[in-house]
This record gives sequence, C-alpha cells and structure tokens, in this order.
Amino acid sequence: MADPIRIVVVDDQALMRAGLRTLLELEDDLLVVGEAGTGDEAIEMVQRDAPDVVLMDVRMPERNGVEATRILRKRMPDLKILILTTFDDDRYVFEGLRAGATGYLLKDASGAELASAVRTVAAGGAVIGAAVAGAVLHRVARTPPAGDEADGLLEPLAPREVEILAAIGEGLSNPQIARRLDLAEGTVKNYVSRILQKTGTEDRTQAALRARDLGLI
Repeated sequence: MADPIRIVVVDDQALMRAGLRTLLELEDDLLVVGEAGTGDEAIEMVQRDAPDVVLMDVRMPERNGVEATRILRKRMPDLKILILTTFDDDRYVFEGLRAGATGYLLKDASGAELASAVRTVAAGGAVIGAAVAGAVLHRVARTPPAGDEADGLLEPLAPREVEILAAIGEGLSNPQIARRLDLAEGTVKNYVSRILQKTGTEDRTQAALRARDLGLI
C-alpha cells in the first residue's frame, strides 16, 4: 500500500481545523500531520514537517494565507498548497494563485470534494472549485491576441496549445485534458511542457494566469 498523502491544515479557527482533520482522516490515503493557526506558525511547521499538501486559510492573524503561500513556495518550490476560504472573491483567487497556490476551494466543499482536491494537487494537478471557476473563467478572454498583446510570450502559442491552456485554467489534470481532447496523455504532457516554455512560467497554474493576463484564452 502506498504511503498516505501527508497534510498540514492551516486555519485560525480551531473548530474548522478539527472539522477538516475529521473529514480528511476518513480517507485511508490521507493523513493530517499538523495544524497551524497563523501564517507564521504554518511557515515554521511546513518547513519542519515537509508535508505533501498544505490546506491554507486566507484570512489569519500575523500573516495571511497569501503571504504565507508566497514565502513557502519560494522556499519550497515543489510544495503543493490548496487555498481554502469562505470568501468567494476574485481578488483572493488570483492573489493566492499568483503567490504559488496549486488550487482554490471554498470551505463549504463536501468531504468528497476536499479529498479529491487534495489528491489532485498531490499528483501535480491544479484545482479551482466549481463555486469559483465561473469567476476565474469570466476573467479569461477566449480569443487569440492581436498586435502587441502577445509581447509577454517567448513564442506564440499554437491553436491546440491555447485549447490546452484553457483546460488548465479550468483546473483539469493531464488525464482529464487527454480525455476531453481525445489525445494521448503523453501528448498532453508534451504540450504542457511547451506551453510553460513559451509563457516563461514555472508551473501550469502560473501559465494559466499569464495567459489570462495576456488575453490568450
């Protein structure tokens, strides 16, 4: 049996932390290894315990979740951080993702949705909960750029790459994109690698955000 996914839960409310722990540990493959109540506690704990996934609240004392995410991703580039909040607000979505979060989920998500999101980000995918996906996609243009709108790209994107980047923006994993577009998973992986190179980004979430900023999707 594979080792469980190790998780640190970060929230300033003890009751919320306890509830999240209970939901997560109903799953045999998920294990909560620590809890933190502030951004500073989270930074110290995560660096010490090196979990696979961090569930990060947005609004906390001392240092908020966006700032803690930015610091942790700078120090631990491979760390997976899933932001949890009750605030359905575009600003938090994009600030968190720009800081390096791998996904964003509202706290009223079901236990099954939470567990699925943790597994997805642990496996290298990105998650944007259904309740906030509309806000994200609303701010994503669907037409290719014209003139100097593509100046931020190292190379222009091919139509298929734009299509795959749009799917990444929806939070789809490589296998899900492969099924949607009827492509081999290895082909999708190669496309994603080229997209990262062309957009000058380090991961798929940053690539989707860069594309949104440039009006590419």
